[in-house]
Amino acid sequence: MNVNLDELNVLHVPEKSRFEIRVDDLVAELTYTLHGDTITFLHTGVPSEWEGQGVGGKLVKTGLDYARSSGFKIRSMCSFVSAYLKRHPEYQTS
Repeated sequence: MNVNLDELNVLHVPEKSRFEIRVDDLVAELTYTLHGDTITFLHTGVPSEWEGQGVGGKLVKTGLDYARSSGFKIRSMCSFVSAYLKRHPEYQTS
């Protein structure tokens, strides 16, 4: 299933501590926890139909933009987020 990233909306669902993209019965998610001034990203999950098309990157970018605009320090327990941070050092915080 090919996706058009420009047509996908990322929703922040704070009551579930996650960002998600939903299309029909498919859901991609980025989960997190908050502790004080630190947001910890836990897991990025993308349906196999969407893998390799930038969906995970769109979720992570949205989550990191939220963290930055909210003044959170970023911590990653997710290998996908960690790899994204290595490729985008502008998101790295102390």
